[in-house]
Amino acid sequence: MKGKGGALDRRSSARWRLLLLCAFSFGLGMLFTNRFWTAPNTNNHIMSQHRRQDQELQLVSEDCNTKRKHGEHKDIMGEVTRTHEAIQLLDKSISTLQMELAAKRSTLELVRSGVPVTSETSQSRKKAFVVVGVNTAFSSRKRRDSVRETWMPQGEKLLQLEEQKGIVIRFTIGHSATSNSILDKAIDAEDAQHHDFLRLDHVEGYHELSAKTKIFFSTAVGIWDADFFVKVDDDVHVNLGMLATTLARHKAKPRTYIGCMKSGPVLADKNLKYHEPEAWKFGEDGNKYFRHATGQIYAISKDLATYISINQPILHKYANEDVSLGSWFIGLEVNHIDERNMCCGTPPDCEWKGQAGNICVASFDWSCSGICKSVERLKDVHARCGEGDSSVWSDLI
Repeated sequence: MKGKGGALDRRSSARWRLLLLCAFSFGLGMLFTNRFWTAPNTNNHIMSQHRRQDQELQLVSEDCNTKRKHGEHKDIMGEVTRTHEAIQLLDKSISTLQMELAAKRSTLELVRSGVPVTSETSQSRKKAFVVVGVNTAFSSRKRRDSVRETWMPQGEKLLQLEEQKGIVIRFTIGHSATSNSILDKAIDAEDAQHHDFLRLDHVEGYHELSAKTKIFFSTAVGIWDADFFVKVDDDVHVNLGMLATTLARHKAKPRTYIGCMKSGPVLADKNLKYHEPEAWKFGEDGNKYFRHATGQIYAISKDLATYISINQPILHKYANEDVSLGSWFIGLEVNHIDERNMCCGTPPDCEWKGQAGNICVASFDWSCSGICKSVERLKDVHARCGEGDSSVWSDLI
């Protein structure tokens, strides 16, 4: 019996040892598993944190660099702006000196040529907004009278227009080929009556209009310190209030050339009215002129008038005066303003536009290069297309 009991105890003890071994193995396996599988997760977490920190540092660095570059950009732009303002100031100073030089030179040329120096030319230049030169001829007395009776004020009103609005209007004319001729005396008498002429050191002639244009601007810029200078023919109707309003819109622009821009054909045929003797300079037959303002009316700013005065001796004259003026500005930084209300037709065209609220600056007939039979028709055009006598005195101008 004792032998059997000892065998049972040994078997029972072996089972417990086996159970303990299994339990120990299980525990060891769990420990091994936690150690070798949990650790990589922890390392990944740490590495992920490091990556996020690196990214955050990179973002902060990039943000700093961006702000620094933005600050540098602002500093550079500030320097550019200040430099640009300094250049503009210097350019304005140079332009002023050039204009003063042109004024003195124009007066000196008048003295040298023997032209009587009036109080206007002997004094400092008068301030004005616009000087309107009405181109006229010895034979155009009736045209001048029709202008005086319509859109051009007379007597005290003409002076008030200059003093209160800065709008100066003068008929521009030179002298005859014969000194102190009957033609010159007639103009002297007319001027003594109306006081509305600007006499030019120029021999009158149809084929000398380009030269007359140069001399007008050179003379006018020597007398008046005006923002604009306008040339208009004596057979064109003008609304002075609308002219001043239109010019005022472009006052801040430098080197401004305003008018109805066109590009007509270059006429090589000697039998045609507007024949261009130097047609070969414009290329082959059938070519057109460069863009330029039509000659009935146009305006230029004082810097361009000064340029003409300074360079008068070397400015080339073509057969057509409007082409000549346009050619003087080729190659310059000039603002060409195509202002279509400066070339309206006569009634009903200008009348319909006025009724629609688009009052014209100037009206004429293209077929006649002016108003056809202007002496007879100007009053009717003024009555139907005029802006009203009070418009030029408006506070808006």
